[in-house]
Amino acid sequence: MRVTQKVKKILSWYESDNPGSKANLARMLMHGKLAGSGKLVILPVDQGFEHGPARSFAKNPPAYDPHYHFQLAIDAGCNAYAAPLGMIEAGADSYAGAIPTILKVNSANSLANMGTAPNQALTGSVADALRLGCSAIGFTIYPGSDDAFDMMEEIREMAEEAKAVGLAVVVWSYPRGGELTKPGETALDICAYAAHMAALLGAHIIKVKPPTDHLELDEAKKVYESEKIPMGTLAERIAHVKQATFGGRRLVIFSGGAAKGTKDVLEEIKGIAAGGGDGSIVGRNAFQRPKDEAVTLLGDIIDIYKKA
Repeated sequence: MRVTQKVKKILSWYESDNPGSKANLARMLMHGKLAGSGKLVILPVDQGFEHGPARSFAKNPPAYDPHYHFQLAIDAGCNAYAAPLGMIEAGADSYAGAIPTILKVNSANSLANMGTAPNQALTGSVADALRLGCSAIGFTIYPGSDDAFDMMEEIREMAEEAKAVGLAVVVWSYPRGGELTKPGETALDICAYAAHMAALLGAHIIKVKPPTDHLELDEAKKVYESEKIPMGTLAERIAHVKQATFGGRRLVIFSGGAAKGTKDVLEEIKGIAAGGGDGSIVGRNAFQRPKDEAVTLLGDIIDIYKKA
């Protein structure tokens, strides 16, 4: 594997990391159709935990089979495939070495009453990730939740363990709970804050939702207005979120969100790419389509990032 100058520059941002975690970052950045570009398109399939099997897979029944998702990520040319323990275990031998994998080590479910304190259970470990040949662990935090501090303490401990054995760390940073309003979960000030928290917690790769032009916090709104922070377009908002992650010295990828039409998906991706986003992590909008359509969609997303 020949590492490009672009990827070498990205690796230089992680100054405290050992060769193991940098090598695993490089494996993801040098894999698939975006290899060497510094951009990432990842297929995540953790929705079975989050939403249940029928809501996740009934639209495309072959997707009940974990092998389907490994093959979809490979056929589409993704950089990596992310999933909870059982999904990766179910294909770990058949697809060993075929694509970098990210073990999602905590999960929630829609049967729980989250209220103001949404949280996730630990459902995997660093030892599991090593056993399964994964390149990284993935962990969700909910900034704003009444249980947010517990989640932050958990990922600090798990990130320390993962980095010590040479794994990369991906943090899903999804504000919710507490006194946050629903529009506040994707407000620009909140998304930027959430991304910054993930960077402060030691994430190599940060996953957030594309931000809207809503501002949630009164004190933050005063600053955005007085400093005239650009936020009128998605590209401007993406650039601001990237800026919040140590001046862009951390990789930030953006979720695909709820199911939507192809045109809307691609328009959003164009805005993310134009704002300097480092990529996308697209789940339901890919695997709920027939496989040929999913491969085409992911290919179109990859093409947008190639041209960015």
